[in-house]
Amino acid sequence: MLFSRIKPLEAILATAENKSLRRTLGAFQLTMLGIGAVIGTGIFVLTSEAAQKAGPGMMISFMIAGFVCAVAALCYAELASMVPVAGSAYTYTYAVVGEVLAWMVGWALILEYAVGASAVAVGWSGYFVGLINHSSLGIHLPLWLSVGPNEGGVINIPAAVISALVTGLLILGTTESARVNAVLVSIKVLALTVFIALTLPVIHTVNFHPFIPNGWGTVGVVGAASSIFFAYVGFDAVSTAAEETINPQRNVPIGLIGSLLICTIFYLLVSAGAIGAIGAQPVRGLHGAILLPGSAQLAERCQAIVAGGAVRPLACSHEALAHVLRVIGDVGVGNLLGLAAFIALPSVVLMMIFGQTRIFFVMARDGLLPPVLASVHPRFKTPHVVTALTGVVVILMASFLPVGTLADYSNSGTLFAFAMVAVSVLVLRVRDPNRHRPFRTPMLWLVAPLAVFGCIGLYVKLPLVAILVLPVWGAVGLLIYVFYSRSRSYVGRGMVEVEPLEPSPIPGLKE
Repeated sequence: MLFSRIKPLEAILATAENKSLRRTLGAFQLTMLGIGAVIGTGIFVLTSEAAQKAGPGMMISFMIAGFVCAVAALCYAELASMVPVAGSAYTYTYAVVGEVLAWMVGWALILEYAVGASAVAVGWSGYFVGLINHSSLGIHLPLWLSVGPNEGGVINIPAAVISALVTGLLILGTTESARVNAVLVSIKVLALTVFIALTLPVIHTVNFHPFIPNGWGTVGVVGAASSIFFAYVGFDAVSTAAEETINPQRNVPIGLIGSLLICTIFYLLVSAGAIGAIGAQPVRGLHGAILLPGSAQLAERCQAIVAGGAVRPLACSHEALAHVLRVIGDVGVGNLLGLAAFIALPSVVLMMIFGQTRIFFVMARDGLLPPVLASVHPRFKTPHVVTALTGVVVILMASFLPVGTLADYSNSGTLFAFAMVAVSVLVLRVRDPNRHRPFRTPMLWLVAPLAVFGCIGLYVKLPLVAILVLPVWGAVGLLIYVFYSRSRSYVGRGMVEVEPLEPSPIPGLKE
């Protein structure tokens, strides 16, 4: 029976111990890794997407998305402390509910990491174009080269270029050092701190009314929460690095929960500052129609508003936070914030593409993917094949799709993976209640169901196309499993211990 193919926890831990990666990460490094992976396009760019859907009510949207991530993080923490190996949700699912669902989770994580990397690249492009246009160089990148077809352009060249450069760096092995990664995280945190300090003092309460202009539906507060859920994605990268962590039973839960808590506080303060400073009411059509973020109709309406001499609304900006500062008169600081995003966001692209290759590495280690996908370059010692393939996909999506659409596609896969982690925690508590748990999820029988139903609730409020992406993508993955992976699975063939595949070093670390 397919669902009886469960890789024992003892085998997973033994495999990781015998073929382990070097353990060098502590609690502080993990927390910085989590903050670095989380703070990115979500808050720097998707603030405008949230404004178009929820208006000032996006503050509630951030709270809803943060709550769902919090209960999911508590479930992650218990499993990560028990199974401190690479693979994240895929590995946990394999150990608890079996190979089929583990494959589906690993397949869904492609949406989280690869599509997520594309979204970050598009977000970076918006800040890059804004920085160029507001510089003294006299250079203005034309619209047709800076956004995709949905937003009135042809191809997003900056997004494609940054995706290609990051892919090349990962193949060459020219990765960040731990110090550089910490500096980049500090730049992002400093930029958000400056934004908060400049915007909170100039808040106008009138900008918060009406607070919920579009209601609670798909194009409303909950729909905005479904989209800006992407702003929190990345904390699970901490558990992906569990196999490289010193004392993972203690440090992984600290890294998971600590990074999520810090980011949530920042997000609420940033959204309050943006709303209060310049307003965040949705842009409507000529007859009051609700316009969807990333649509051609919204792009046309925004161009008409600006052409009429009005200030560009928050919902129309591709560089939301820098735009807010420029509107309130802090043009120089706004440009500096744009520069901070320009410098720091590529590190998020790097971590997401890296996370994708790490998932593929573990799946190949289990025999579910061709070994060539985890082959290591003889000179650079990096998984060049899978990195190149991932990079091509990221480049293509970043070139032609808007950031909000990419974020929604990414969210569909992430929500599925998070829900499966919560289910796995519940199943393991019933199946093996006496197993040592260095970290126990508090009030599990409340927390885990809240995580599952929260993920389902956000998923059904995604745009219809994003909802359909998951089952269609899952069907493709299931066909691959049935016709390839099932017969080659090491667990299915009774091979618990396998020959090691040489991993590449994690970006952000020096061997």
